[in-house]
Amino acid sequence: MIRIADIVLPLHQQGQEDYLKKMAAKRLHVAEDAIQSCSLYKKSVDARKKEEIHFICTVEVELPQEKQIAAKCQRKDKKITLVEPYRYSLPSFRALPERPVVVGMGPAGLFAGLILAQAGQRPLIVERGADVDQRTGDVEAFWQTGILQTESNVQFGEGGAGTFSDGKLHTGTKDIRCRKVLEELVKAGAPEAIRYTAHPHVGTDLLPAVVKRIRESILSLGGEIRFHTKLTRLLFQGDQITGVVLQKLHGTSEMVDTRHVILAIGHSARDTYEMLYEAGVKIEAKAFSIGARIEHRQVQINRAQFGKFAQEPELGAAEYKLSAHLPNGRGVYTFCMCPGGTVVASASETGRVVTNGMSVFARDGENANAALLVGVGPADFGSGHPLAGMAFQRKWEERAFQAGGGGYIAPAQRVEDFLKGIPSTALGNVRPTYSRGVCLANVGDCLPEEIVESMREGIRVMDRRLPGFSHPDALLTGVETRSSAPVRLLRHADCQSVSFRGLYPCGEGAGYAGGIMSAAVDGIRCAEQVLHHSLNKEGK
Repeated sequence: MIRIADIVLPLHQQGQEDYLKKMAAKRLHVAEDAIQSCSLYKKSVDARKKEEIHFICTVEVELPQEKQIAAKCQRKDKKITLVEPYRYSLPSFRALPERPVVVGMGPAGLFAGLILAQAGQRPLIVERGADVDQRTGDVEAFWQTGILQTESNVQFGEGGAGTFSDGKLHTGTKDIRCRKVLEELVKAGAPEAIRYTAHPHVGTDLLPAVVKRIRESILSLGGEIRFHTKLTRLLFQGDQITGVVLQKLHGTSEMVDTRHVILAIGHSARDTYEMLYEAGVKIEAKAFSIGARIEHRQVQINRAQFGKFAQEPELGAAEYKLSAHLPNGRGVYTFCMCPGGTVVASASETGRVVTNGMSVFARDGENANAALLVGVGPADFGSGHPLAGMAFQRKWEERAFQAGGGGYIAPAQRVEDFLKGIPSTALGNVRPTYSRGVCLANVGDCLPEEIVESMREGIRVMDRRLPGFSHPDALLTGVETRSSAPVRLLRHADCQSVSFRGLYPCGEGAGYAGGIMSAAVDGIRCAEQVLHHSLNKEGK
């Protein structure tokens, strides 16, 4: 197979497939009918010149004498490469004497369980929250009534926190396992376009059905899944895991024998972090970021990014990704940008307000939103305790709850007022989308002073890069504190905990991922390590 990069695809090009095949043939100096197949590998928008917006494509083609043709073309065209078709292969393994246990059913746990099931290891997957259908009902009820289910919410339940997000799949990791993740998602009903779109996303409206189909696949392969089931204790002899204690929602407990536990608990399982720390699992405080959600009208972002092409349906809703390194040493950046999306109530503990962003696949809402975040680290937490970051998060979440007046209503403020340091008294042309409603206030009162000053300076810098970012009526809604885990569960290169053999800290909650794709990849990696260790005597 030959891969050809940097093919320009004009907007409104009729017959896209035929056009790309024609351009591929031209680059390879062959006749079009010599190409047996031509498929998109990557497609992205090039909006660097606002008067000449177009797509940049990479295609993969199959034809006779590929090696000779590629070798000849590569002398003058370095964007042409000979590649092997991707096929995921399980590592060598043997049946484990006791089935592995996977704790958590977000992207990391879901894909760890899928790989183990595909290897015939009959994994037991436990999830403290509800299945995705019940969970969706619980979340929608919380948004409408303010009655929070602490074990079934935006953070806990089948699919993990990413289920109520934009469903973003792009990542900085270059791990080839990303292809496996995309293949499984498409097989489970995700849009085919995620295979080749530069910034793929599934959308919160499509994710539940995709997650359910992956669950059904795990079950069909002999896996077992238990919802409303929480890990409450690790069992071990010396430094070897020997089992776990699991507790059902209504209090009954069960001991399960196992020598392999994948901990994919997510970044909000604070009580589980506390249990692990007491059990002797090595944990260290980790840097993360805090801030607020910033909302603009989507048409404004489209104009800033696409100019006269702002209303072109082929381009969809425009995105942005901004960052600034400030003289005070802080980094400010936008994160989890949701085109055409909404700001959602994401609390998992009573009396604390947490925000996040969400988009459906069409991204057709009135507003764009993103997290505006500033990095924080152990020096900010006020304590050297490994779990001090959790206490830091809770402090500012409680401040936001109080500023909103209760009921999980969030404090909100126009950007013009935020920059001046005064509470807002009226909204402008950006209407808040936060699902529980907002209370006009001073968002700066809900965050550390140095973080607030950094956000102000960051907004000014970002406005120079994306005109209109500091629009007076843009809206800040606070607070966002769950950008990533506040801890790291230390592990060796083989993914096993430095404290216990057979314990595999995994994914975003363990501090080794930062989004759906990287978490899923880490889940696959940990499952592969379990399979690798099955070759040792007694599966150790």
